[in-house]
Parts: sequence; structure tokens; C-alpha cells
Amino acid sequence: MSYAETPAGSGTPPGGLDEALLKSLFAQSAVGLLVLDPQLRLVRANSLVEGVRTEEYIGLPFTEAFRLDDPQGSEQLLERVLAGEGPVREHLVRGRLRRIPGDRTFLVSAYRLDGPDGPDGPALGLLSAVVDVTERERARARETALAAVRDAVGGSLDVATTCRAFIDALVPGFADLAVIEVVDEVLRGADPPVGPLPPDTSLRCAASGRCDTFRGDEPGRTRPVGGTRRLPPRTPYALAAADLRPRLVPLTADTPWLDPDPAGVHRLAETGAHSLIVVPLTLRGAVLGLVSLYRCGATEPFDEEDVSLGGTAATRAALAIDNARRYEREHVIASTVQRRLLPQAERHQAAVETAHVLLPGRDSGCWFDTIALSGARTALVVGGVAGEGLQSAIAMGQLRTVVQALAGLDLEPEEVLARLKETADRLAHERAALPPSDSLHGEELRAGCVYGVYDPFTRTCTVARAGHPAPLIVGPDGQRITFDAPEGPGLFADDSALFAPATVTLEEGSLLVFCTAELLADEHAEERITRPLASPGRSLQQLGDDIVYALPDGTRSAGAALLLARTGTVSDHRVATWDLAQERTTPATARLLVRDRLQGWGLDEDTVDATELIVSELVTNAVRYGTPPLRLRLLLDTSLTCEVHDGSTASPHLRHARTVDEGGRGLFIVSRLAAHWGARHGPDGKVLWTEQDLPGGGAH
Repeated sequence: MSYAETPAGSGTPPGGLDEALLKSLFAQSAVGLLVLDPQLRLVRANSLVEGVRTEEYIGLPFTEAFRLDDPQGSEQLLERVLAGEGPVREHLVRGRLRRIPGDRTFLVSAYRLDGPDGPDGPALGLLSAVVDVTERERARARETALAAVRDAVGGSLDVATTCRAFIDALVPGFADLAVIEVVDEVLRGADPPVGPLPPDTSLRCAASGRCDTFRGDEPGRTRPVGGTRRLPPRTPYALAAADLRPRLVPLTADTPWLDPDPAGVHRLAETGAHSLIVVPLTLRGAVLGLVSLYRCGATEPFDEEDVSLGGTAATRAALAIDNARRYEREHVIASTVQRRLLPQAERHQAAVETAHVLLPGRDSGCWFDTIALSGARTALVVGGVAGEGLQSAIAMGQLRTVVQALAGLDLEPEEVLARLKETADRLAHERAALPPSDSLHGEELRAGCVYGVYDPFTRTCTVARAGHPAPLIVGPDGQRITFDAPEGPGLFADDSALFAPATVTLEEGSLLVFCTAELLADEHAEERITRPLASPGRSLQQLGDDIVYALPDGTRSAGAALLLARTGTVSDHRVATWDLAQERTTPATARLLVRDRLQGWGLDEDTVDATELIVSELVTNAVRYGTPPLRLRLLLDTSLTCEVHDGSTASPHLRHARTVDEGGRGLFIVSRLAAHWGARHGPDGKVLWTEQDLPGGGAH
């Protein structure tokens, strides 16, 4: 190896032994050795890098010879060594040699050369040991980038988030610019096509990222996120998608395959890209998309080791994207099932105005319902099955169907939940009995439900709840009303405690808020929900939207259901009530009262005749088998409701009388004339009721 030294006369020549020592040290040292004068100029050096002539560096300032990224900081560090503040050992610096292209990384140590006066006198200069650790640092950078991909990619089941995490893991540590494109149909949940990728396949840019040091107005976007393209033929992109092999491609101004793509040439010129790696995103022979990695400006070009890393990172990304795609497809199916199982439109209720908001999200098991009950009452229901996916949506549909069926039996809220829990227990036993190989075996079921019934005649709301938040209530004056409804066990819980109802009397115009637990996640949630409800003059739908606007970030990702109800009463001119005597002549009296009222309401003669017969049969049954008090009520809405109340708890049963029987046809006649009929029980007796459809939709 050669060495260089200062011209003759520029310094005191060393003695014979010293000279031999210096020659041997500079000739045989495994590291680069530099001698700097007090002005930090090179006065002696051995070979810095294989093949570099060291003579041309002699006399140059240290920072100019190495062209460091932070010359001022390095110079200050060396000056402190000259000042006697101690040596510098293994300080990592980055820069470029004058005659060697590309960035280099050096490990620098510097020691003070004392003059004749020792440490207290002026220094003769510095001795610096320089080790080129570029390849070691590149290998470390590759390991760091790959570790970043392993740590960041795969933690989300969202395709866009997965792609963004992949780009962030590689830029700027490994690449200056990166673009990940995914087959458009794959982003929609479809199965990826088997390679080679057809030429007309549309790819959508899922994420892109850049280093902050590029030139150009928009250097970070070789392709805008969300944009689509078809791979131009006879390009590295098309070839990688065809044979499923990565490509390492140098980029220059005269790269031939860029000619048919002037826009691409312009974008690459803006970024200063000079090196490209294209890696197909493949999994089990199927193609999910492409990864394009670029290095720009003065950054070292990619090499074959980088291609290997790009392939490993792309494999990780492909697996994560496929998992997210599968989840997305199941989520879309589950969301579709959930939508089909929920009410498709707001239902008219006699004395309650309702509106709902359903926030889509991971939770596909939440539901709401409004169910018209006899006597102008309304059942308000909100529930949720914990978890996400198709199985949660199916369990939700099963529970909602049971609730609707139980509501039709006119049961009290606590009894509805008790029977609903029995159904839930059977569903849990069925799941537990699945074979161990089934993915649902051993998977826990959790669900809650709140069920309330509003009666406009008593202006009361009775509520029972099973492992679910109680409703919030705001009065017509905007003040919140305290309502403590005891919490019962969850629907799938082992707890067999009874459900206890709670009843509150409400003023007309009060607001009831039934919602899933996701909307009540913190201590400020109740205030956040009830505050918008104090705004006068806004519709229920607007109030529901206001509540959603006030939700904290992240609520929507879980999914939630919100049901609002504004209480009302039935108009006096649409209700007729009579207290009747427990006498044999009462049915005839009831017929006269009914005919007079229905004619006053302007109903047609066929409806009047049918109602007379229905009332006659119901009142006759109450006189014969019931006990006082006896009460008859007519309710005109979209349908005509007849109710007969008596003090007995015994329920009549529909019988099919034989030809020779003299009785037993009353309820059969009633069932033929009415669209619906039933019986409900209370603490003071029972009510037999019927509903008749009216021509033209009833009262207006």
C-alpha cells in the first residue's frame, strides 16, 4: 500500500525508528489512518478505500475530502479534541468521497498529537482512524427495515392501514420513495387472480410515501393514492406481474421502456429516481398487486441484497393484505346481513315519534327495533351481540326475531327478557355442542338487550334490561330525568337472577334515548348525548345526527346503534271509552255505542257492521265469564282497535265448534273479522283486543 507525506521542509523528519514505525503502521494498518494539522487539513494518509489514490487528498480539509453530511458538527468535534477535551472514539459519520460515487458511512476515532510542551501546549495535529462501515451499515439498515415491516405490518385488518404501515416501514430507511398498488377487485374483497396477471387488470394505488429531501413540487406521489391504472406492456411492472419475479432496474433519462409513458417520465424526473425495484405481491400463486421501491438523488442505488429484502417484505405485506381482504369480505357480508335483518324504514306509531342512527363498524351484532303493540303502546328495543363478523350478525337476527315474536304476545318487559334469555341459553348450548374442529366451538357468546314499553294513556314507560345500559331520558324542558332501571344478567350469562322492571311517568314531549354500550364508553358520554337534546325546534333525526357529531374519534370504528323516541298521547277525538255494567243487556248497549261513534268518525258501513259484531262477541264473553269492572275502548289510527277490559285473569281460547254445537264460535268469528287479536294481562285483570284494517289507511 502507498502512503503520502508532506513535502520536504514542511516539518521535522522523524528519526529512523520512528520513521520505520510510521511506515509500517501506515502500510499495514487494517483501517484508514489520517494525520491532520491544527487546521484539520490532511498531511498524511494511507489508502482510505481500495483503489483510491490518497495523494490527491493531501492538503484538503477533512470535511472537504470526505464531504460529510454534517461538516460543521464534525469540525466542531475535532476542534474539541485539538483543545484537549479528550479523544473521540468510534464516531459515526456519513458522507461521500470525492472520487467515489454514492453515500458512505465511516466510523471515525480521533486523538490529539501533543507538541513538545505536552498536553498543556499547542497540539501538532490529530491522528484519526477511519473505518469504512458502509456495507455493515447497509446490512444493519436492511435488518432494521425488515424488522420494521414485521412489527408494523399485520396488526390491522384494514387494507389501506396495512398498506400505509408497509410504506412507512420502508421509507425513508430503505427506500426514498415507495408505492404499493393492489388489484382493484381485491380491495373490494374478491379473490385475487392467479398469476400471471392479465394485462387489462386494474390496479389501485393503496399507499405511497416519500423521503422529505426530494426536489419537485409533488415528489411523493408517482401515482396518487386511490388512482387506478393498467400496467403498460413491455415495462418492468408488467414483466414482474407476468412471471412473478422481482426486478432491479436502473433508471436513466434514456430508459427505453419509459418512452410510451411521458407522464411517468415526468414524475420520475421530478423525484430524481435512479434505481427501481419492482416486486409482485403474491400469495400461493395468486397476485394481489405490486410494490415499487425507488432510490433518488445521491442515495446509493439498490443492489441484489436489497432485492432479496424487498421480496421478503412483500411476502409479509401480501399475507397481511390477504388477511385484511378476507376480513373485509366477511365484514361486508356481515354488514349486509345486519342491514337486511334490521328495520328498513321508520315505522309509524300511534303516540310515539321515533328516529334511529346506525353507525357501521366492526360490530355487526347491534340492533334496534320499534314494535307497535295493542292499545297504542310501543315497544322500544336496542340490543347487541358482542363480536364481529357473520356469526354475530346471525345471532343478532335470531334474538331480534324472538323479541318480535314475544312482543306480539303482549308480555311484560321483564317476562320478554326472561323468555329471550331462555332462547339465548339454548343457542349457547347448541354452540357448545359443536365438534371441536368447528371454529365456533368454545367461542363465547355475549349479548345484552334493553326492552321498554311506552303507554300513551298512562304516559308511562316500563323498562327491563339484560346486561345493557339503561335508557337516558330528557324532559320537554331540556332537563335530564334520573331513571334507575335495575340491570339484569346478560342474555348468555350463567347468572339466573330475575329481571326487575322499572316504570317512569313522562310528560308529553319527553325524549327517550336507547343506545348500545359503545356510545357510553366514558364518564362524559351521558352528558355528551343528552346535551344536544335540549335544543328546541329540531327533528329527532337532526338530534340523532347532532349526537353523532359530538362523539369522540374511534367510536364509529366499533359500530353502534342509537334509537330516539319522543313521547306523545292519543288525541281525545280519536279515542272513545265507556264503563259498562256487568249485565245481560250490555252487549246490545255496546253495539249502539259503537255504531254511533264509528258513524261519527265517518267509517264505512261494512267496517261499522264488522265492529259491532266483534264488540258484541267480546262484551258477551266478558259478561259471561269475566268480573267487574267492564270497560270498552275504541281507538282510531291507521287501523281500528277495539279493547274490552274486565277484572278476570282467565284468558279465552279459540275453539272450532262442531256443527251441532250451540256455542263456541265467538272468538272464531272475531278472528275472521279482525286482522289481529289477542289478550294482555295486567295487575287489575285482562284486556281482549282486536285490530281491523281500514280502507284508505285509516284516520288522517
